[in-house]
Amino acid sequence: MRLNQKGNVNVNLQIDDYTNRVLGVIKAKYGFRDKSQALVYFAKTYGKDYAEPEVKDEYVKEILDIENKHIKKYGLRKQTFSSLRKEIDGSG
Repeated sequence: MRLNQKGNVNVNLQIDDYTNRVLGVIKAKYGFRDKSQALVYFAKTYGKDYAEPEVKDEYVKEILDIENKHIKKYGLRKQTFSSLRKEIDGSG
């Protein structure tokens, strides 16, 4: 595997005949330039069922801010499930 200038990885794959036909159908159906575009489309469409997409830095910062605010407010105390449920539902 090699990373090219566009941030893509160049890979040499060996695939079976059926996979080759599936990629050919996807390529033709969506008008892709080549089968690598068909493979990328397939991975983006069905990959989320198998692997988490990359998380954006802004989202990580937001989650860490929420966590820090919670720790400042409540500390690292243990909490019962029912009190956590009340807090989440906004009735606590």
